[in-house]
Amino acid sequence: MSAELPQDRPRRLSANAGLGDRLFTLGARSSGAVVLLIMLAVGGFLAVQASQALRVAGWSFLTVQQWDPDGHRGRFGIAAVLVGTLLIGALAVLLAVPLALGMALYIAEYAPPRARRTLITLVDLMAAVPSVVYGLWGFFFLEQRMTGLARWISTWFGWIPLFKVDGADPHDPLAPMAAYTSSTFIAGTVVALMITPIMCSVMREVFGQAPAGEREAAYALGSTRWGMIRSVVLPYGRGGIIGGTMLGLGRALGETITVYMIISMVFAIQPHILQSGTSTVAALIALHFGDSTSFGLSALMAAGLVLFLMTLAVNFAASAVVARSRSGAST
Repeated sequence: MSAELPQDRPRRLSANAGLGDRLFTLGARSSGAVVLLIMLAVGGFLAVQASQALRVAGWSFLTVQQWDPDGHRGRFGIAAVLVGTLLIGALAVLLAVPLALGMALYIAEYAPPRARRTLITLVDLMAAVPSVVYGLWGFFFLEQRMTGLARWISTWFGWIPLFKVDGADPHDPLAPMAAYTSSTFIAGTVVALMITPIMCSVMREVFGQAPAGEREAAYALGSTRWGMIRSVVLPYGRGGIIGGTMLGLGRALGETITVYMIISMVFAIQPHILQSGTSTVAALIALHFGDSTSFGLSALMAAGLVLFLMTLAVNFAASAVVARSRSGAST
């Protein structure tokens, strides 16, 4: 009888990582853990500090427009400032995405090598400009030059509720222009210019990683450069577009000094983006932080907690979408 052959079994492979690899792995895991701990510490601190105000206000904190925690306990909330925050953030992203996408495509696909290096440096320098500089520029330079545009939009598109301006007659040439200043439109435009460099940098990096083989295959099939971009670069860079957009939205939602210098604070839901007066959570905290009582500080911490959770929700949703894209799944 023939001897029974041993059953084939897969051989276990093990890599003997060196000391450098183990130290790098430990450092990377420790860095990730530290980031999560810092995020949890920030959220926990805000929750503890906000507990006093949230116990008094309850769920009405999200629905009440009035803000006077020291004078009317239980009748204060962030409904107005939350709407203003979302409007400014949405307008900033709406204006910044086409500009950042066009800049990123030109730098990655069209610009000559020497001009590409110069443009990358300029975009990075724009991202490093302090917020107060954008605020001063928006207040003293841009606002005076955008009131005419705001009036023109209100004249021709005022039938749309978003572009309506209460208390102003756009057909009266002698009507004062003050109704169009310190508006969501102006603040959102300045914030859009602030977040454009960040969004452009993220998009440009992802566009530059599009597979060279697929680029050449598109050209071999007779595609033009724009056809190659439309069929290869843009689908591959979907994750970068979404990720850059959400990163810019997070910056726009939390922008403080620039918005605070431009807008005129009103504690009422004001959905007309061309009309003077709006408010944001970050500007509310900057306005009242220095002269609030202990209970008022707790209410401000509650507002900051809502902004913190809203930003986290936006970024987690964006991460889920990015992970399903090619560029996001490969990183």
